[in-house]
Amino acid sequence: MIRRVKPAFVSLFAAAALSLAGCGQALAAENYVRAPVAATKAKENGLKTAIFAGGCFWGVEAVFSHVKGVKSAVSGYHGGTKRQAKYNIVSSGVTDHVEAVKITYDPAQIRYDQLLRIFFSVVADPTLRNRQGPDTGAQYNAEIIPTSAEQRRVADAYLAQMKRSGTWDKPIVTSVMPAKTFYPAEAYHQNFALKNPRHGYIVRWDAPKVAALEEFYPGVYRASFLRD
Repeated sequence: MIRRVKPAFVSLFAAAALSLAGCGQALAAENYVRAPVAATKAKENGLKTAIFAGGCFWGVEAVFSHVKGVKSAVSGYHGGTKRQAKYNIVSSGVTDHVEAVKITYDPAQIRYDQLLRIFFSVVADPTLRNRQGPDTGAQYNAEIIPTSAEQRRVADAYLAQMKRSGTWDKPIVTSVMPAKTFYPAEAYHQNFALKNPRHGYIVRWDAPKVAALEEFYPGVYRASFLRD
């Protein structure tokens, strides 16, 4: 059920991705899977916010910034304390934060259940705990963080559906977590993929995610980056 996407625009810069500073070190290509269409549809009106934790926040932000209907995407740290919500501390793995992205979206253009499908198709592997891609540690755990009762209802239903679907070869371990404080990350992390398209980590790990989004869901794909 799992397929590997090899997007044409992922260039030879990938060969230089090893041992570069960033959220982690590039090791191998990821697999992407077409997650099932949600049976439970979200019912929301007006602009809404949602939080997704899916490993290094650069890639999470990059994908959602290319989704039509997403109005803003902010990288940051969910949970933990304000005093420790700093990259050099969180990345050490000693805090209670996870790297996350807070998005604002228009449900008239993109529903929450559709965002969940995108997330599990091209952003996060729901069979991994305390790691995503090359990045290991609790700060890189994949988590769904609803900000409303409606989002919680839809997220719970979708995770249950995913577990029944047989789409993944391993057990689903991603959890729905209660919303806590979200702390925006440092300015240099915002729009990182947009500002650093040739960074080795972006080329190796995050550009393929955006390419997979375009291939799987062309109807909601926005070619240009969202600029907050």
